[in-house]
Order: sequence, then C-alpha cells, then structure tokens
Amino acid sequence: MSLVPFDDRDGEIWMDGKFIPWREAKLHVLTHSLHYASAVFEGERSYNGKVFKSRQHTERLHKSAEIVGYRLPFSVDEIEAAKTDLVKRTGFQNCYVRAIAWRGSEMMGVSAQQNKIHVAIAAWEWPSYFSPELLANGIRLKWAKYKRPAPDTAPTAAKASGLYQICTISKHEAEQEGFQDAMMLDYRGLLAEATGANVFLVQNGELHTPKPDCFLNGLTRQTVIELAQRRQIKVIERAIQPEELGRTDEVFLVGSAAEVTPVGQIGEYKFKVGPLTRQMREDYLKEVGA
Repeated sequence: MSLVPFDDRDGEIWMDGKFIPWREAKLHVLTHSLHYASAVFEGERSYNGKVFKSRQHTERLHKSAEIVGYRLPFSVDEIEAAKTDLVKRTGFQNCYVRAIAWRGSEMMGVSAQQNKIHVAIAAWEWPSYFSPELLANGIRLKWAKYKRPAPDTAPTAAKASGLYQICTISKHEAEQEGFQDAMMLDYRGLLAEATGANVFLVQNGELHTPKPDCFLNGLTRQTVIELAQRRQIKVIERAIQPEELGRTDEVFLVGSAAEVTPVGQIGEYKFKVGPLTRQMREDYLKEVGA
C-alpha cells in the first residue's frame, strides 16, 4: 500500500491565525520544539461535521501549554472558531483533527524565553483505527519495556510531544513482532495504558481502570465512564497489578483515535471480546454520532 505523505497533500491548514495551503505549512529545522520536545497537541475526531468534545480538547491544549511553560497566543474561543471553520472548509463529515502548539526558532538552546509560540490545526479523513476483523477478535498487545514516568519526573498531566517518545518506540517494537500495540506499566509497576489509549478491564461485570495519576485522564476515558454509569455499571478507578489480567474477563482500549477498541491479548494473557466491551463500543459510537 502506497502512503500519501502528510507534507504533500491538497487542502488547507490553519496556522497562526490564517488558512494557508497545506504544502506551505512549514517549520525551520532549528525550531525549538523539534529539538527540545516542548510541543503540545490534541487528537480529536469530527463526526458528521462536528468535533466531539471540541471545547474540552481546546481547554486541555491551553492547560498543556501552561504546564510546559508557555501561553498560547489564541484564546479558547479563537481556536474553537478556527476548528469549526477548518472542518467546514475541508468538506469532510468525518475526520481527524490535530491541533498543535510549539516554540519557534528565535532562540536555540535549553532556554527559549523569547521564542514565538505558534499554533496550527489540520484535519484529514481517517477511518477506524483498526480493521473490522481486529475489532471483532480484539487487538494483540505486547508488554512495553518502558514505563510511564512518575509525575515528579515529567509533566505527565500535559499532552506533550516529549512524553510520546517511549510510546513510539514501544509501538514500533510491538508492530515488528506482529502485535498491534503495547501495554505500558507505570513507574510503580502497575498497569497504566497503551501507547496512545487508556485501558479498561471487565471483572465480574464491573469496569476497572487504572487511576490516571501519572498519565492523561483521556476525554474518551471520561466519556466511557459516563456511559457506563448511565447503564448502572459500576466503574472502579484504582491501582491494578498486571497479574490481575489473569482473572479479567474482557479488556478494551479507549481514545479519540482508537475510539473503543476490543483487546484479545496482552502479553501472556488472552481475552474474548465480550458483551460489555461490545456494549461500550456501541454506546460510544452512538454518543459521538458515528
């Protein structure tokens, strides 16, 4: 399958307050965030022309920037308007939306107090993250060798580019071995998340999910918890030991890109795609208007 490079596509990207041709949205090689990983971003999906939980994503983008030490030059309302306009201009009913902010190239070095803060938003068509066959049988994950860092060693509450380096390494290793993703433990050895999605376990008809104290409390995660509670399904956020997977009935991942994705295997543990996983996926797709 031939890939369409992301730097050579038709369309427009909103960048620093205006729409520009897609191919002209470029950075200099000495852009500070490229070297020092201080970019912050959001991954969002638009369903039927409307970005799901758009404002919450934009508010989190602002919060992430604040955590890593800078302020966005555009308000939440301005970014919201830009996203709405962009989705309309693409003509896509269903698409993925990526908002990103970064430090520019005025200063090069660890310190970059005078660097301009840039913001861009792009959107492209992106169907389900996994094939129907994988969704029916559940994706396979291996254990990642890297762990999610402690909150006193990294800005873990931010959706920042630097925190994803170990995710890319782990996902690449998993794919090279025939898996679709990797499951990460946290710095304590507890179950944390996959490389880009939160995780839920089904145990005795209840949903159990790791407490997000060193990784993002994803907006999709929050939505699934709300949906489960509407159905009177008990949701327990707690510390989860990895060996508990041995007495777990079902597992699924959740995220803006992954939506609700069934899991068939994590390391040595295997699972069936069961009724609660299917129900949560159905409820989520209905909630977003897919």
